[in-house]
Amino acid sequence: MYDLTVVIPTFNEKSNVRPLFQVLQAALMGQNWEAVYVDDDSPDGTADEVRALASEVENVRVLHRKGRRGLSGACIEGILSSTSEFCAVIDADLQHDEKILPQMLGALQKDETLDLVIGSRNISGGSSGDGLSPIRKWGSDQATSITRRLLKIEASDPMSGFFMVRRLSFNQIVTTLQSEGFKILADMLAASSGRWNILEIPYTFRERHSGDSKMSTAVTLEFLSLLLARLSGGLVSIRFVLFAAVGFSGIFVQLAAMKLVLSTGQISFVWAQTFGVFVAINSNFIFNNLITFRDHRLKGSAFFKGLFSFYLVCAFGALVNIGIANIVYSTLSSSLFASLCGAIAGALWNFIASSLFTWKTR
Repeated sequence: MYDLTVVIPTFNEKSNVRPLFQVLQAALMGQNWEAVYVDDDSPDGTADEVRALASEVENVRVLHRKGRRGLSGACIEGILSSTSEFCAVIDADLQHDEKILPQMLGALQKDETLDLVIGSRNISGGSSGDGLSPIRKWGSDQATSITRRLLKIEASDPMSGFFMVRRLSFNQIVTTLQSEGFKILADMLAASSGRWNILEIPYTFRERHSGDSKMSTAVTLEFLSLLLARLSGGLVSIRFVLFAAVGFSGIFVQLAAMKLVLSTGQISFVWAQTFGVFVAINSNFIFNNLITFRDHRLKGSAFFKGLFSFYLVCAFGALVNIGIANIVYSTLSSSLFASLCGAIAGALWNFIASSLFTWKTR
């Protein structure tokens, strides 16, 4: 049994596997620790590289995830797979300063009331260094400010991906955490509702060793969805927020398509509404595949099979959509309002059915 488990979420980080272990080994010399690489089925062979390393040393193992993707879920599974009293999370790109890990561990061992130690860039002695471009630094600062204000978090760096937690404390909140998304620390801090005793230790964020950053538009949308999910008190998930956002965009697609064909004067409202719904369904499928269900993204022939499935599961919602829209239009003669009412009617059905049958998340 180890005293410390270092959880390392990975995706296409093959070239960083051994360099990271080497610096961790140097920093934690004399400590009883293990490294758990949680790999999201990287196509570059990251998991195989970890297996090769594990054949040479005893304190390395890999948790190879199939059909699941996302840093938060990887961290949760990595921590839950350990038997250690303390668990650290560190990125595989060597941007975090592994040299402060012994200080983090010592603080938790010394003070039994301490729940969490955060590696912070935002307190005296800490810095983003050369690890972020000016635009990413600005974005990180804005995200930190918004997160602290909306979620009422006192910690200076809730966006940090570098921290160490007492396992018993983590167990108290794990069932309330969102497995989607990339900002697990912010989620943990929000879930703890200010009850945790927290220490922050400064460090300087470094440049990525190799590979590519995972930051993307989808990651940004997932972060914003995490804020909304947390503000709802956990009543909705990140995935539902994203699905709702895509559905909201589909309303405008539907309205635009409906008005376009209606403006020709050659087609009735019912057929114009039907055309708008059809275009919106295709739009929603594409964006949900790219964003909402990107960890279950359909490609190749599976994309077209999924599209056909999406047609079927949305068929009932579409009928309700068209029927309600026609009733409202017949009563109020307002095409825009009628179309809006129809679009809202099938949203919940579409989410549940597509989650189960199109992207098979359960």
